[in-house]
Amino acid sequence: MSRFLTFSIVIASLCLTTACKEGAKSLSNVTGKAGEVCIVLDKPLWEGALGTTMRSILAADYPFLPQREPIFTLFNIPEKTFTSIFQRHRNLILVRISSEVSEANMEIEQNTWAKSQIVIRLSGPNVEAITTLLERQQERLISAIEQAERNRVIINSKRYEDGSLRILVNQSFGGSAYFPKGYSLRKQANDFIWISYETTYASQGILVYSYPYKDSASFSKAVMLRERNAVLQREVPGELPNSYMTTYTGEEPALRWVHYNNKDFAELRGLWEVQNDFMGGPFISHSYYDARNNRVLVIEAFVYNPRSEKRNYMRQTESILYSFEWDNEQETKK
Repeated sequence: MSRFLTFSIVIASLCLTTACKEGAKSLSNVTGKAGEVCIVLDKPLWEGALGTTMRSILAADYPFLPQREPIFTLFNIPEKTFTSIFQRHRNLILVRISSEVSEANMEIEQNTWAKSQIVIRLSGPNVEAITTLLERQQERLISAIEQAERNRVIINSKRYEDGSLRILVNQSFGGSAYFPKGYSLRKQANDFIWISYETTYASQGILVYSYPYKDSASFSKAVMLRERNAVLQREVPGELPNSYMTTYTGEEPALRWVHYNNKDFAELRGLWEVQNDFMGGPFISHSYYDARNNRVLVIEAFVYNPRSEKRNYMRQTESILYSFEWDNEQETKK
């Protein structure tokens, strides 16, 4: 089982548009696969303590997957081969070691050589200083790359959205995420909407539901899981008789509070399974306090993909959750 990592959300330094840097619109698109990080570092350093530290941070287990997958897929190239072919890679880490540098530092840039690109520059007087910097700022490092990956999905979700789905969710809940084309309505019931993207072997689902807010305990893990399981048992049946989706209890879900895009929400991350069947996968939910209706609004993403790795599927659906806006925040209505 995967282990939970606390990812800080770095918002102030990361933009939600491709124009974070002047002239970004004239840049080419990024290259590289989703979740991939190119680290420019000479081979002896990559195979030494510095490379080991980088791998221990960036290739640690992605939280709450049924099998082990790294947070990011890393590949290394030496500085002399860092040509224009690699300069447009989506996630770049550049390392500079020089006696001219007085202290270790990490700088985060966007759109340096390509649109929606993130470039992280690590500098320091020696290997030890940079290694110490990485250990101290590992959450910032992970969050910066996570946010860059997330922003790309959000931008595309808004650019190529199916506006009818957003209108549908808005009408029922007073707020909605942005759903890219390809997603479709699978089920709508009383105070429940299920939207999904289906392929031959994989399913990426978004569930939206609510429950009454009574007091601060309404956001406790126990209450959130109780309400979640009740909704799933009622609305998400399995393929076999008397089967239904529920929370997997073999690994305790993780709860944390997140401040993102001027909104606060409770994030619950864990694993789901189907009662009386052999299906399961990862899920993540964002729960908001809906003051107008005195209720807790939940928007949840889950992935089912038994034949393949799930990290990128999960990151895609999770990013859609992060596009959530209340109705009065949305710029356009379609």
